[in-house]
Amino acid sequence: MLPYFPDPNAEVKHCRRDYIISLVTFIAVTISLTYDGSAPLSHQKILAIIAWAILIAMLWGENKVVRTQVMIAVVFATLGENFASLYMEAYTYRFKNIPLYIPAGHGIVYLTAVALGRSGFFQRYARKISIFVVFVGSVWAIRGISPFTERDDLVGAVLFCAFLICLFKGRSPMVYLGAFFITSWLEIVGTQAGTWSWAEIDPASTLTQGNPPSGIAAWYCLVDAVAMAGAKPVLKLCEPFLSSRSSSA
Repeated sequence: MLPYFPDPNAEVKHCRRDYIISLVTFIAVTISLTYDGSAPLSHQKILAIIAWAILIAMLWGENKVVRTQVMIAVVFATLGENFASLYMEAYTYRFKNIPLYIPAGHGIVYLTAVALGRSGFFQRYARKISIFVVFVGSVWAIRGISPFTERDDLVGAVLFCAFLICLFKGRSPMVYLGAFFITSWLEIVGTQAGTWSWAEIDPASTLTQGNPPSGIAAWYCLVDAVAMAGAKPVLKLCEPFLSSRSSSA
């Protein structure tokens, strides 16, 4: 029924690295996005240096496949930022720009989703965690289209439906579960701090959307799909270059 979920009876291994990556990310996201909500524009350079340093340190112990997936995620998500924010204005940052720390931030967030998904805790309790995510996400989405909400969120409801399809039909459900937690958290922190805000009407669909939309984790399902699909071709393309470097050394 859930072919891509881990076997609940399988033995799991807890890797301290996965938990450290997740903890550092949640702390860094909270501090940096809250700080950038009121800091001057020039301080975004400092946040960018810190973000890239954190990402490089996190990637140090990863294999080449994960590193490649992260770099693809950085490129794809950054292009998406420029299109969705600067061009479409579906959401806008405080200074009407793409903050310099955002590209590295996407890499950190993607790697954190991967780390959470492969962690022993998520592997052991995958089904219980998915029930929790479905319940919380459903309440959030339903509230956004109910008479009791302060701001209609049809986009969020649509995105959450897409997220559910990815979660139960996609090949990386554990990554999607991890993405739900970290992306929901960073969106709540970022919008509450005023670091960015979502337009009341989505310019692409003309549907109402919340600040933030409830099903925002669905976009990271797309990022994951692109990263996983692109990693193998990129590695194959770079293989002659890497082989020549190793042979010359």
